[in-house]
Amino acid sequence: MTQASDSPARAASVGRPLTAAVAMLSMAVALTGLLVGGLLAAVGLTGHVFGAWPSPESLNQGLIGAAMLGTAPGLFAVGRAERWEEARTLLYPSAIVLVGLFTVTLLNAGRLYIAEGGPVISVLFSLGWMFVLGLLCVWAVISLALQHRVPARQFAAPAAPLPGWSKPPLAVLGSAWLGIGTGLLARPGFWADYVPWHTNRLDAQALGVWALALGVGVLGALAEDDLNRTRPALLALPGTGVALTVVLAARAGHVDWTSGPALSLVCMVAGLLVAGASGRVLLSRSSALQS
Repeated sequence: MTQASDSPARAASVGRPLTAAVAMLSMAVALTGLLVGGLLAAVGLTGHVFGAWPSPESLNQGLIGAAMLGTAPGLFAVGRAERWEEARTLLYPSAIVLVGLFTVTLLNAGRLYIAEGGPVISVLFSLGWMFVLGLLCVWAVISLALQHRVPARQFAAPAAPLPGWSKPPLAVLGSAWLGIGTGLLARPGFWADYVPWHTNRLDAQALGVWALALGVGVLGALAEDDLNRTRPALLALPGTGVALTVVLAARAGHVDWTSGPALSLVCMVAGLLVAGASGRVLLSRSSALQS
């Protein structure tokens, strides 16, 4: 009798339906990532500096663009999710990026092209950066707040737990990204010296926002312990890893590869690729067994 009564509970889970506002937000951020991120990454590959603020090295803006570009496939996949729990491992980090980048930009507004002056295209891009980022930031805060007010419902969602062997590496990977991101944000003057290429305060903090978001995403997937709930994130992780690898490889001559931070960065980027690829393989096997 106990087994019979427990089986329906195991076959269903409680969750919140994904709201249209959150789905539209993910599409808007994905499109922005494709356009703006693609532009920053492409210009960064050529060795030219282009962005909302001056930078001593094109690699900084290129990596920011690569991260935006790499997460776009996962954000597009959010629209196919039925419930919030299937998307939050990607949307929480996305909100961190939007709020973090907007805050960092405001705190360093005097360093932007619209304040310092410069080429007309850079000044206009800087102005558009502030406007679009501010709009998406407000949209994210409001839509996610409303998402949490949606009543929970029962969903049929068989669990696909993470294998035990994957949890320690994920914990190390997530903690590494979280730690370096926190350091670059809180003490950019100190931690920027450990970046194996030339960077300034605003570059360091912007890169720190992305590192922090990646750490939250990886640790969030670990906390979910369900591959079914990380489908969009499993697209964003390898996508980001590939995009970062391309930019780093193209500008390899400007990186001090003999330093410890460079070796750590290689391991952390490779970790994103391995985590995403292995997660997709495990998810496909789990789906095949369930069917």
